[in-house]
Amino acid sequence: MIKTEKLNLTQEWDKTFEKSDRVNHSKVCFVNRYGITLAGDLYAPKNASGKLPAIAVCGPFGAVKEQCSGLYAQKMAELGYLTLAFDPSFTG
Repeated sequence: MIKTEKLNLTQEWDKTFEKSDRVNHSKVCFVNRYGITLAGDLYAPKNASGKLPAIAVCGPFGAVKEQCSGLYAQKMAELGYLTLAFDPSFTG
């Protein structure tokens, strides 16, 4: 069994882009296949119910979730997707 490391995540908005009023945002942790605990930003359309199509988004090399992948994830959530923006292991 993989044990999740406890990460202390701030709940304040820390992105380089404006927060959408059409999306709910929360910070989450998950364990990848290597057993490394990662932090991510979860975006969901406001007032969504039931099952949603989901997309995992990571940015180009050198980018972080607070920049382009977070913006892409937020835009896709505005279109009705549940999205997760994260930094891949060893890059963010």
